[in-house]
Amino acid sequence: MSNTLILVVEDDFSVRNLMKTTLKANGYRFLISETGKTAVMETASHKPDIMLLDLGLPDMDGVEVIKEIRTWSNMPIIVISARSEDRDKITALDAGADDYLTKPFSVDELLARLRTTERRLEFMINSRSEPRVFVNGDLTIDYPAGCVYLKGAELHLTPIEYKLLCLFSKNVGKVLTHTYITQQIWGRTLDSDIASLRVYMATLRKKIETANDANAYIQTHIGIGYRMFKVDPK
Repeated sequence: MSNTLILVVEDDFSVRNLMKTTLKANGYRFLISETGKTAVMETASHKPDIMLLDLGLPDMDGVEVIKEIRTWSNMPIIVISARSEDRDKITALDAGADDYLTKPFSVDELLARLRTTERRLEFMINSRSEPRVFVNGDLTIDYPAGCVYLKGAELHLTPIEYKLLCLFSKNVGKVLTHTYITQQIWGRTLDSDIASLRVYMATLRKKIETANDANAYIQTHIGIGYRMFKVDPK
């Protein structure tokens, strides 16, 4: 049985029954709400992991439910609605919905959307468990603040330099190839990107490795890429 708790917000009996049967058959835990107000209350009291939300509710529009919940919760919301116009989808997504499934829908597609959302939830949980601050020798990266310090003094890095440094910090000891780095930073690998990478690496290293500093954080592997060492503090 899945640990994922799903809140189904649907006033149509036949659709609600289909969702209940599908979720039960696939081992999901679930709650049922037939109105927007009860959906908000159930979200606050039971803290479900995912909401399946119809827009045409009897007491309030589903978009208003999304807007209210988004003031205090980032719970994934999958809209399931008969409204198929692009403007309806855009309105719901802009309000904070994570996905949009149009009625009539197939059970297989609903389950696929749920699995995708569960994977995203797992990734978010794992990301939150990562250290908020990285320390290597005299170098410190405060990830939430987006700041870098060397011997306590803040360094002023360009956005690309900062992204590069964060990439290396999360792969300490690993040789990262030129192709891997350019894919992570620019989303592509062109000859011009590799040339730009060399320039950015040179400026980054000047900022974190002074001439009279014994701490060499990044090693160049000629023709391959770069590696960050784990450095002991002085």
